[in-house]
Amino acid sequence: MPAATEGLTTPAERRAAIPALELMDLRVGYGRVEVLHDVTLVVPRGAVVALMGPNGAGKTTLLNVAAGLLEPTQGCVHVSGIHVNGVAPEVFARAGVCSIPEGRGVFPNLTVRENLRVFSHATSYSLGHLEAVAFEHFPKLAERRSQLAGTLSGGERQMLSMCRAFTSEPVILLLDEISMGLAPIIVGELYEKVGQLAASGIAILLVEQFAAAALGVADYAAIMRQGRIETVGEPADVAGSLSEAYLGRLSA
Repeated sequence: MPAATEGLTTPAERRAAIPALELMDLRVGYGRVEVLHDVTLVVPRGAVVALMGPNGAGKTTLLNVAAGLLEPTQGCVHVSGIHVNGVAPEVFARAGVCSIPEGRGVFPNLTVRENLRVFSHATSYSLGHLEAVAFEHFPKLAERRSQLAGTLSGGERQMLSMCRAFTSEPVILLLDEISMGLAPIIVGELYEKVGQLAASGIAILLVEQFAAAALGVADYAAIMRQGRIETVGEPADVAGSLSEAYLGRLSA
């Protein structure tokens, strides 16, 4: 990835070039077990970074640190250049971080409309405006506005979760396995929306089991294994490392 402020002279240019998210020299553990080891990752403004790797590599742990749900034992987390280590998750949200965890992004005992009302508390927009935006992007939800979120299909629940990104206009969006358990046609629809969010200038850090879906929208891919970032580059340049990460190194 290019240096953030290289060749920039005006304050406005330098501010615009500050990365949306910087994770620097992170060490993170659960009790005495360290699961992230000196991890550094930068998500430039407006860029999509796909975090790839096998199960147990530490990807979701890294997203939880970026969302403020876990505090590193070492290293720094910066959102738009602001040091946010140790602050509450709601401070991360006010700084522009929107996290959509796999299968856990809605309130199942609230209706679709009530979920949108909850989402509206993080913005200055009216519920009517948020409904208009949400239902424009996901017409199926308009038909179910009075239905409990817990009774929606898996794809519809994920659509409702993603409404948070369209209605809160975050600086950085964190997506964790949004395709988990969904039919390919729904996955394609969701990733079409991810592409639209990226085109609007929102930076995105995503974890995804379907490499083709993730790399289809990514500007960069980071390959993670055993709690370390091993490779970062453009998608076409990391194909070999990606296969090795999932399948393991083959002896001669």
